[in-house]
Amino acid sequence: MGKKPADRVLADTEAKAFSATIRTSPRKLNLVAASIRGMKAEVALHSLTFSKRRIAQDVKKVLQSAIANAENNHQLDVDRLYVAEAYVGKAMVMKRWSARARGRVGRVEKPFSNLTVIVREREEAIGE
Repeated sequence: MGKKPADRVLADTEAKAFSATIRTSPRKLNLVAASIRGMKAEVALHSLTFSKRRIAQDVKKVLQSAIANAENNHQLDVDRLYVAEAYVGKAMVMKRWSARARGRVGRVEKPFSNLTVIVREREEAIGE
């Protein structure tokens, strides 16, 4: 019994990985995500490995997961993968407070982000 499996949203040449509630602001995370968009998967991994930004390690994990999904779940060729999409969304915001002068309160917001990475297999060029 049970439900029918959902139709696949992505194309047959694509694989996706998603990470929820990454502890950084979407604005900072989007800088790193924008730096790998359109790159070959292998080059993007090297770029993230040597990036100076702290959050680059989390982005690297999500990219590795997308590559593993492509290889194991969808039987795509790892050598022909590239980062088709890498987009960021807002998640929850923790509200905290900090004591200020004269008994007042300063609001401190600690934002979280969501990250989605989609890798796609390049079509074979003519003559390959």
